[in-house]
Parts: sequence; structure tokens; C-alpha cells
Amino acid sequence: MESQERRLVFRSLLICSAVFIQAQFSCAGDCPADGRTWVTFGAKCYHFVHGEEEAIKSYTFDSAKTICRGFKLLTIHSAEENEFVIKYSPQVWKGNVNVWLGMYYDTDTDTMRWFNDKPVTFTNWEYSPYPSDLPKVETCAALHSISGRWENVSCDEEEENGVICETAQKADPPKRKPNALLSTLVILSVVAVVGVSAGIWFVHQRQNSGSPIFTAFEYHPPFRVPDTDESCLVEAEETDGMP
Repeated sequence: MESQERRLVFRSLLICSAVFIQAQFSCAGDCPADGRTWVTFGAKCYHFVHGEEEAIKSYTFDSAKTICRGFKLLTIHSAEENEFVIKYSPQVWKGNVNVWLGMYYDTDTDTMRWFNDKPVTFTNWEYSPYPSDLPKVETCAALHSISGRWENVSCDEEEENGVICETAQKADPPKRKPNALLSTLVILSVVAVVGVSAGIWFVHQRQNSGSPIFTAFEYHPPFRVPDTDESCLVEAEETDGMP
């Protein structure tokens, strides 16, 4: 009997422990801490490269890639991301700036592709993605910061005056997320374990003692103060009985 009781208590404790182990986690994004100014949009971080005030620099495609070494040149995969670049650019540059896109012409597939090997699913071309005056193997792309339109430019011969580096947000270590339902389940589990343990103890004590847990008690009616008339009658009888 005692072994069965112990197994039951142990099983209850296991259930309670399982509830404690259940937890929800959330991850927060973070940008590189390399001294640059990074801004976030969606799941990515962006660094808008800018020179000295009142000075607009020019960058070749190779120099733009060198500036973003360790990261990627700007890639755009939605109209919302394209709009974000348009709205944030005036905080960095004055007037229109042509920003290098991390895009090239893939001669194997005869299509434009991103340098991160992702397919081009969103475009915002101003004219045509394949101008006739550029060799396809030298075709890259730039974005106009005011209109948000794209145009093909030469990867080798042209210089643009805007560079935006991007990288994916880093995930912080998981953090425990408070959960009201989880707390309620934990409390109920603890109460259940205590209740089961108490019931087992009472049953065990009763079987060992061989007597009921609750002993019988004798009923005594409460003391009642006699009424005034009854008091007078008793007093008169006692007076008559005196010699």
C-alpha cells in the first residue's frame, strides 16, 4: 500500500514539474554595434552611407561593395521596402541621389538577380530592365531616391552617389515571456498535488489506527436563561415550601 501511495505522489509531482517546464519564448531583433548608424525595417537593418555635409560623393559599383563588406548592398523585395528607402533618404541626403542596388544580370538565366542569390520578385523600373545600349554582362541597377524608380546602369563605367548597406537583424537569446495561463496552470497543479498528498495521508492514518478519523462527540444543549414569569413561579414555590 505504501509503495502505491509513493508512486501516486511521485506521478503527481511529475505532472507539476511538466507544467513548470512549459514556457514561451520571444526573440528580439538587433543591429550591428560597429559604430555606424543602422535603422530597422521589417527583419533587416540598413546603413545609409553619407559623406561630409554639403558634399555628395561618388562611388563605383566595386567601391560600394567594399564599403558594405561583411554585409550586402541594398536589395528590395516589396513596395513597402521601396517606400521606406524613399522616405528615409531625405534624412541623409539632400535632393535626388542614385543609390546602387545589389543587382546584376545573370547570363545563365537571362534575368536580373540579386547578389544574395534571391530571385527578383518585385521591380519598380522607370523604363525597361534591359536597355539596348548596355551589354547585358555589364548591367547593374540604381534607385532614384526621390521617385523610387529603378534604372539600369553600367557596373563598370558609371558612378553613383548613394550607397545603402543591409543585413539581417540578429536574434537575441530567447527570453521567458510571462503568461497568465501558464501561471494559473502552475498554481492549479500545486493545489492538486497538495490535495492528493493530503488525501493519501488521511487514508493511510485511518487504516493504520483502525478507528474513524473523526471521533464522536456528545451533544450538550446550550444554556437557556428562564423567562421572567418562570423565575417568579419557581421563587413562589420555594417560598411556600419553607417552614
